[in-house]
This record gives sequence, C-alpha cells and structure tokens, in this order.
Amino acid sequence: MSRTVYIAGVGMTPFVKPSVSPSYISMGATATRDALRDAGIDYADLQQAYVGYVYGDSTSGQAALYDVGLTGIPVVNVNNNCATGSSALYLARQAIASGAADCVLALGFEQMSPGALQEHYADRPTPLARFIDIAEDTPGAGNAPMAIKLFGSAGVEYQARYGVDDAVFAQVAVKARRHAEHNERAVFRGQVTVEEVLASPRMLGPITRLQCCPPTCGGAAAILVSERFAKARGLDARVAIRGQAMTTDFGSTFAERSPMKAVGVDLTRAAADKVYEEAGIGPEDLDVVELHDCFTANEILSYEGLRLTPEGTAARFISDGDNSYGGRIVTNPSGGLLSKGHPLGATGLAQCAEISWQLRGEAGVRQVDGARVGLQHNLGLGGACVVTLYEKL
Repeated sequence: MSRTVYIAGVGMTPFVKPSVSPSYISMGATATRDALRDAGIDYADLQQAYVGYVYGDSTSGQAALYDVGLTGIPVVNVNNNCATGSSALYLARQAIASGAADCVLALGFEQMSPGALQEHYADRPTPLARFIDIAEDTPGAGNAPMAIKLFGSAGVEYQARYGVDDAVFAQVAVKARRHAEHNERAVFRGQVTVEEVLASPRMLGPITRLQCCPPTCGGAAAILVSERFAKARGLDARVAIRGQAMTTDFGSTFAERSPMKAVGVDLTRAAADKVYEEAGIGPEDLDVVELHDCFTANEILSYEGLRLTPEGTAARFISDGDNSYGGRIVTNPSGGLLSKGHPLGATGLAQCAEISWQLRGEAGVRQVDGARVGLQHNLGLGGACVVTLYEKL
C-alpha cells in the first residue's frame, strides 16, 4: 500500500424507518450523486465502483448506479453482513493504494424490512451456526431473536466478568440519543432517560428494547482518490486514510465458548492494533470515533477492543463522560447505529461520511472541536471487522 488515499467527497441520505423508505435504487443513486457533488467531479470520472448491501439480489449495485450513469466501469457487489459498507471502502482503498485506479466509488445501501433481522434461507446451513451455538449457552437466550441472542449473551458475560450494573448499559443509549438530536439524517432524535431505557421491554440480560439499533433504510457513499488525481483536478484532499485493516475470526473466537469473543472482541482488537501500527498513531491521539454500536453491549465491548480504555474499565469511561463532548474521545457523534440507524450495507460508509465531516469542520452543532484524527469501526458477524483511521492534513 504505497499510495496515500484521500476522501474527496461523501454523501448520505437521511436514514428512515422501512415504512417510509424509498427504493434501494433511489437511495443508492442519491447518495452517489451527493458524493460526486461534494467531490466536485462527474460520474464519468469514476474508474471503479464497489457497492455493498446485505438484503438484495445480485447486481443490485449496478441497478442503483445505472440511474446515475452508464460508463462501462467495473461494478463489484459486496456482502459482508453488517461490515458490508466498510468492506466496500476497504476494497476501494486497495484499488487506489495499489495503483490500479485513481478515482473509485464506495457505495452502500439497504432497504430493510420491519422487525428483527432474519435469515432468508431455511434450506441450507446458516453461516452463523457456530456463533449461535455459543450464545445459546446463556440462560434465556434460546427464544431471543438472532442478533439479540448474540449480543445480549455478550452483555451477560461482560456483566458477570466485571460486575457492571444495568444502568451502565442504559447510559450508552442515552448518550446515543443525545448526540443524534442534532443529526438531521438520524432516524431517532428524541431524548430518553436512563430510567426510560431500563423500563423498556427486557430483551436479554442487560439489554432492553431501547438499547437495540432499529431496522433502518438508507444509503451512503464516498469518493476515494489518489494524490495525483486530487492535484490534477484541484480536489479537496484534507482527509486522508492513514491506516486500515480487515480481520476475520480467529481460533479464539470459538475455542473458549465466550459470547464476547463470538461477537468480535478479538477481531476488533487485532484490526485496531494493525491500524495503529500502520498509521503510527495510537488511541491516545484520537479525537473522534464512530464505532459499531448495534447494541449497547457492543459499544462497551468496542471501547475496550479499540483500546480507548483498558479491559474492564468501560463503566468508568462512561461515568466520567470520556465517551462524549468535553471528555477524552467523542464516540458516535452521529448518534451511532443505536440512534442514527443501521441500514446494514450503508452503515460503514455513513461512518466514513461522519468522520469526514468532523475532520473537515463541517459537522455543525455536533462538531468535535479541533478534530484532526478519527477512527471508524464496523463489525459484521460471520465474520468481518474493518477499522479505518483518518487524519486531517
């Protein structure tokens, strides 16, 4: 990876409930047009496109982009569960850094259905079988929906290991709503209290309904360019990707039958460590983080996996306010998956957009003062974790 890669433009649709969602074609095309406009280039300038979605037929990426242009460029469709958007970003960055291209689109979208996540094929093995088997060791997990079963079990294990009160988990949900209040693209902007979060229906272990990300529809996109292309076109090259890593599961994911490990603690830590080493920038240097908070339990696990705070200290990190404005690192200023929403294929690129706006000083009321270094963390079970470190030049 010899060439620096720059984020020249980003775009993102409002995230909405499935009941009012446009089609995936509309959302994908809109996000692409917004990113092209932000970058100040035309569709004809793109040399490749990587398009991510989880629920959709093959070549849905082409269907969305054909509404924007028909230029014959290669379009690669990507599906890596909830890490799909950042997997598209990872591939786009590789194309630029390797010299294979100078201007590449990473696009993600999702048109979801109401209700809990479901697998669509009943006539073949589920790729999450070994993960679910571990989670079902947790009392009460058997009848829970798939994602709640997995992340709720991890929350139960974390509580048992470190003695953390239910209210700590609820505080994460309260913070997410507080941050989303000023994000016009977020699906949930209404404020909640710890008491309201704890009083919402219990799902599994410490997780209540208001601690679960909602089914969401939306699209997000990023234009990645080389330094040569940016200089030739006079593009905005203030935001650079300084490090990026993708990891998949290790033997440790399953060997200890630990729900925490089954939901990606080791993947997250390994990816983060690779990124810090590549960038020469450590967690102590971060100003803003967009991390994968599909459930409050995973935000807590991710604090420690990303080395924002030592193992077992997330409760103090939260109670001291170190995860918000005025603290050490502002986490999920967008509202995160919990409040901004989680359209699976778009999530990683929405995180990229938020970090880019923050580093460019364009985040409005939710701007993190003086933000120069940002980290993005996107996790998909089954499994994939992508961590990306950005720096303002």
